[in-house]
Formats: sequence, C-alpha cells, structure tokens
Amino acid sequence: MKQTLKTLIRNVKSIKGNSLAEFATTTALMATLAATAAPKLSEMSEGTKAEKSRNEIDKLIKQAGSYYQDAADDEGRGRFPGQSRFNVSVGGTGGTEYTNANASNSGTAAAHTASDNHTASILEDLSIVGDNGWEDYNETHTNGWVSVFGTTNADAQLPFAASAAGVSDNAQGTADWKNLMGDETLKSRFQDGHYVYSVVAGGGSGSNVYPPVLYVGDIENMTDFNNVLEP
Repeated sequence: MKQTLKTLIRNVKSIKGNSLAEFATTTALMATLAATAAPKLSEMSEGTKAEKSRNEIDKLIKQAGSYYQDAADDEGRGRFPGQSRFNVSVGGTGGTEYTNANASNSGTAAAHTASDNHTASILEDLSIVGDNGWEDYNETHTNGWVSVFGTTNADAQLPFAASAAGVSDNAQGTADWKNLMGDETLKSRFQDGHYVYSVVAGGGSGSNVYPPVLYVGDIENMTDFNNVLEP
C-alpha cells in the first residue's frame, strides 16, 4: 500500500502543465486566426447568397419560358406571367402599364415607341453606368417593377423600406407565378432582397408582329442580380 502511494505521488509530480505564458500565446494566436478568418467567412456567406439569388432568377426565367410556349400553343401568341395578352405590358416607364393592341400602321408605330421607352427605363435601372443603376433595395427607379410573389406575401414579403421604391403588385401575375412554381414561394436570401419582374409588351400583327420581353431581378442589387428572356 505504501509503495502504491509513493508511485501515485511520483506520477502526479511528473505531469507537466502549460505555463501561463504558453496559454497567453495560444490565446493570442487563436484571436488572430479568428480575426483573419472572419472577413473571408463573411465573403463566402455573401457569395453563397448571391449564387442562390442568381440560380433562383434563372429558375423563374426557365419556368416563364415554359409558360410562354404553352400560351403560344393554346392561344396562338405567347405571353408571360401577369400578361392578359402578349401586347399588354407588366410594369412600364414610371410605373405606367400600357397596351399595344392597336395593330394599324400608326398604332404599331406608337406601340414600338411605348415598348422602346419601357425597355430604356429597364436598362437604365439595370445599368451600372454613373448613378442611374438600381444598386440598393430602397432606391427609387425609372421603371415600374412588379413583385413576383406579392409584396405582402408572408413567405417573401417586400422589405419595409423598399415600399418607397414603388414596387407594385399584379394579382394575375402573382397567381401565375405561384401556379408555375407549384405554390412554392422563392425568397431572396438577402435580408433586403425581393424578386421582381417587368414585361415589355409585344405588338404588331402578321409579319410585323414582335414578342414581349421578360426581365426578372432581385432588388437587393438589380444591377448584379437580373436576367432577361426574349423569345
């Protein structure tokens, strides 16, 4: 028994712990590593959200393409979600929607002007030239954009501050998009993100007909997150 106690005491004495200086050095190294890694981790997080947003915009574009083709097969003219006809816009310059239903020579000329103005307002919002691009969710913008799934949708509500930017609703469009996505609501991974779209109306008749054009984006930064579908 006496020998066993001596052995235990000797073993305890032989165990060496870390000194205070060593502990302080280790702590300092860990703090340095954490500080260095934090920006990279944040960058990776932003990159993941950006990739998700672009992928979901592409998904919306793809589904809208199927919708357009189905309408073309059933109705003789393709149209996009939110359109009652191929020659009626969704959104427009200054938020004013318009129709290109007049297919006369003068009507077609006026229709081209309306669609060209609409396209110009969209491209200005998507531009990164100067300060005209819509790069922040709560900025005002030239074009009238419409919420994909609805501004008050509990699953993807429009950010409060973005309401001042004038994003509107289109009841038919919301129903069309939800039906296309199997009642699934796609929500931007950005805190201030929200998916919006606009359709430049088609027009004309016969050999002079031209199709509508769809633009989809995420208001987190429309200049970075957008896509277009032109049949």
